[in-house]
Amino acid sequence: MRSVLIANPKGGAGKTTLATNLTGHFANAGEKVTLCDLDRQQSSLRWMAFRDPAMPPVNGYFAGNQMLISLPKEPDWVVLDAPAGLQGYKLTDYLRLVDKVIIPVVPSVFDMAATEDFLASIRQEMRGRRGVVGIVAMRVDPRTRAAAMLEEFLKHFDLPILSYIRNTQNYVNVAASGLSVFDSPRSRYRRDIEQWDPVLQWLKD
Repeated sequence: MRSVLIANPKGGAGKTTLATNLTGHFANAGEKVTLCDLDRQQSSLRWMAFRDPAMPPVNGYFAGNQMLISLPKEPDWVVLDAPAGLQGYKLTDYLRLVDKVIIPVVPSVFDMAATEDFLASIRQEMRGRRGVVGIVAMRVDPRTRAAAMLEEFLKHFDLPILSYIRNTQNYVNVAASGLSVFDSPRSRYRRDIEQWDPVLQWLKD
């Protein structure tokens, strides 16, 4: 079993979008995947409830009211969708549980300011574990000024930007049906899937 935590202290950063699409990828790859929803809003579980039983299967559960002391061993992958504001000892304990951490960041002045202390805390907690934490820039074109601003901001933390996920209604549309861009028809989402390739390769390393 391998595990990945999707976390950012700010709401609206794209955590559930990353968690559900990553889960969809693993399911379509024929791997057993469990989606662990840590957020009391239970957006990830709502996504699962919309999912057609005929699609590649996804298991999941809500753990927002309790601290996990271990993760299920049966699946190939466990994806944890963290709540906004995850910090302190809870954040520390989750970081000890997982193999990888993905931090979605929207390249705006407000989002970066809200994430600064969180990134510093993550870097401190994960010291000595190289290649475990990665950034995914959400709703941005890498050729824009906003992307350059994000790159400059992240230099202080020595964390890699794994990929840039473009701003598209595709993610909104698939989520409404409990789907991901990795579900059929994949040809419709070819451009989006290409943007996920660096993230998926990093998770396998």
